[in-house]
Amino acid sequence: MTYWDAHIETMNRKEMNELQLKRLQKSAKTVYQNVPFYRRRFDELGVKPEDIKTLADISKLPQTTKYDFTDNYPYGLFAAPMEDIIRIHSSSGTSGKPKVVGYTKNDIDIWADLLARNFTMVGINKHDIFQNSVNYGLFTGGLGIHNGIERVGATAVPAGTGNTLRQLEMMIDFGVTAIHCTPSYALYLAETAVENDLVDKLKLKTGCLGAEAWSDNMRKSIEEMLNIKAYDSYGLSEMFGPGIAFECPEQNGMHIWDDHFFVEVLDKNGEQVSEGEKGELVLTSLTKEGLISIRYRTGDITRLLEPECSCGRCSTRISRLIGRADDMITVRGINVYPTQIQDVISKIPEVTNQFQIILTRNNKRLDEMTVQVELQKDAFTDDLLKLDRIQKNVVAQLMNVLNVRTTVELLEFGSIERTGGKSKRIIDKREAI
Repeated sequence: MTYWDAHIETMNRKEMNELQLKRLQKSAKTVYQNVPFYRRRFDELGVKPEDIKTLADISKLPQTTKYDFTDNYPYGLFAAPMEDIIRIHSSSGTSGKPKVVGYTKNDIDIWADLLARNFTMVGINKHDIFQNSVNYGLFTGGLGIHNGIERVGATAVPAGTGNTLRQLEMMIDFGVTAIHCTPSYALYLAETAVENDLVDKLKLKTGCLGAEAWSDNMRKSIEEMLNIKAYDSYGLSEMFGPGIAFECPEQNGMHIWDDHFFVEVLDKNGEQVSEGEKGELVLTSLTKEGLISIRYRTGDITRLLEPECSCGRCSTRISRLIGRADDMITVRGINVYPTQIQDVISKIPEVTNQFQIILTRNNKRLDEMTVQVELQKDAFTDDLLKLDRIQKNVVAQLMNVLNVRTTVELLEFGSIERTGGKSKRIIDKREAI
C-alpha cells in the first residue's frame, strides 16, 4: 500500500483524537480573537474557547451557514489579516453574493498536500500526465487541483473547459493518464470518444471526478466507456476546495482527513447519526488560517460509515453524496433527490444518463414533475409503440422508487446541453403560492 503520509493516514483513534482536540482548541481561540462574527456568536451562547476541554464540547460551539458568508461579505469571516492572504477564491454566487475564501501561504501548502495525499491513494504519481479539465479562476477546482498535481510530481495539463474534441486530442497527443472534471463532463467526454472511435487511442487510466453528486451506475458507464477507474472527489471552498474527502481503491466510501477536519453527520434535530444513517455533513476547520469555519453546515447529505477500511487508512469515512439539502425537491409532500432519478434511468438501457427535471404547478395549484430523458442513439425510432413501451417503463421505474406521479418526456440523443461545469438538473417553474 502506498501512502503520502503513512503516520497520519494510519494513526490510531486515540492519537488522532488528541491531535484533533489540540487543533480544535486553537481554531476556536483564533476565531474568537480575530473574527467579530464568531466572538459575538460565542458570547451569545455563553461559551469561551477555554470551555473546549474534550471533542464532545464541540456541540457547545455555534454552527455556521452559507448565509453567514453573505452577511459578512466579502472579508468579514477572515481569521488572518489581509497582508497574510495570498489568494482569494469564491463560489459562483448564482443565488446571491458569493462565498469568499482567503488563503495564507500555509493554507495553500496544506491544500496541495491534501490533494497529493488523495492522488497517491489512487495510484497517481510522478509518472502520470494529469489533465485538469475544469475552469481556472475563482473556482477552486482549477488552481487547487493544479497545485496538488504538481505537489505529487505528476505532469499538469491545464486544459480548462470546453471544446471536447480538442480535449480528447490533447489527451491522445500528450499521453494523458489521469483526468479531473465533473462526472457529467466525463460522461460527455466518454460519449464523444466512443462516437469518434477514439477510446483505443487514449492512455487514460484514472478519473478524479467531483463537484456534483453522481450515481454508481453513472460511474459504471464512465468506467466501461473509457476503460478507466473513476474515483469520487469531494470538496467545498468553505474548507479549502476539492480534496476534503476522496475515495480509495476500494471505491466504498470517501475518506475525510481527520487531522484537518472535525466531522459531524447530523440529523434534522442536530444530533450525531449512527453508522449507516444519513444526515447533513457538518465540518470544522482544524488547520486553516485564512478562513476558519466552525461547524459549517455543508448542505450535503451523506451517510456515516464505519471507519475500518481494507486500504488500511483509519480516517472517518462517509458515503458518496446522496444529494444536497437545498437540492431536495418536495413534490406533493414527498422528498425527491435528483440522484435518485439518475440512479433509476442509468439502469434502463434504452436511455442515457442525461436528464432534466421540470417542475410546474397545475391549475389546481398542485405540483407536477416532468423528467426529460434522452434516448440512446440506437433507441431512437419512428416506431411509436416501441417509444411508448420505453416511456411507460421509465415512468414505472421512477414511480417505484420515488412514489410520486411523474411525467416522462423522451428526447433525442444530444438534446440536453453538456458543459464542462456542473449540470443543470432542475428547472423550477412553479409560481409562489
